Amino acid sequence: MKKWNIAILGATGAVGQEMLKVLAERKFPVGELKALASKSSAGKTVYSGERQLIIEEATAESFKGMDFVLGAVSNEMAKKFAPAIVEAGAVFIDNSSAFRLDKDVPLVVPQINPDDAFANKGIIANPNCSTIVTLMAISGIARIRKIETMVACTYQAVSGAGREGIEELENQIKCEVLGGEKTHKVFPTQILSNAIPCIGSALDNGYTTEEMKMQNEGRKILHLPDMNVCCTCVRIPVMRSHSISVQLKLDSALSVEEAKAAIASAPGCVLASDLDGRDYPTPLDTSDQDLVFVGRVRRDLINGDKGIALWCCGDQIRKGAATNCIEIAELLISKA
Repeated sequence: MKKWNIAILGATGAVGQEMLKVLAERKFPVGELKALASKSSAGKTVYSGERQLIIEEATAESFKGMDFVLGAVSNEMAKKFAPAIVEAGAVFIDNSSAFRLDKDVPLVVPQINPDDAFANKGIIANPNCSTIVTLMAISGIARIRKIETMVACTYQAVSGAGREGIEELENQIKCEVLGGEKTHKVFPTQILSNAIPCIGSALDNGYTTEEMKMQNEGRKILHLPDMNVCCTCVRIPVMRSHSISVQLKLDSALSVEEAKAAIASAPGCVLASDLDGRDYPTPLDTSDQDLVFVGRVRRDLINGDKGIALWCCGDQIRKGAATNCIEIAELLISKA
């Protein structure tokens, strides 16, 4: 079996660490494996399964001989290193939002639009985590009906803000139990015992950058340029796994039974029917695994027989980020 050389760009962050873990779990045929990060992290040790790696400083020379570079860095860093990655002949599968809406860059969820990946010119974008979880949940329905509008409300875990988000909630919990001043730096106010209905930067239309990703990225992935989405993104004091409430208006009638059957048959989805007597998933049900769980499938009372409402949960670090990147690489090597 051919081995593929892979570099993880941003190997010390939450997503980069998960990429190393998932590569080993999925037994990806890795040859050389590089862990790249900033100069301050160089020399530290990380692991991919039992494979020990010494972190190297990422430079323009780091990508020579690589087949894939999996990016888990900021937009700025992704843009900085992309030319060197492409010049080295590697495929850059980037988890930042830097290239997602570039018309020459495929935006891919392998279970939904796999063919788009093969039109790449050296860069493939990984969608936003909430977008991936939501579109996975509705992908079965999208195969049998055109989606005209979607209303989504996300309930996003603190790990969506990286390791620092987790640490901030943990520190506030400790202060709540042991005493001490609860401080916040990652989030705009205390997250413990709270809900913050603002993720991302504010835009002129009153929405945030995070909220507009659901429409802009959803249109591109589903090939539905006219689909309209109204999204509200909320940060909640949950460590891991995002939850989304979704309402769909379809182009023609669809029964609840047909919707459930479509969801159950969609790759990567689980229709929740009996989770300890519940027909709905929670973040704890879906953490540290790669399936998107869907429940509370019901008639949307606003849009009548063309409307479906549902609830879904998925691990945003895995399927929403690291695993989706690796699944894209697996897709590419399957046709190599």
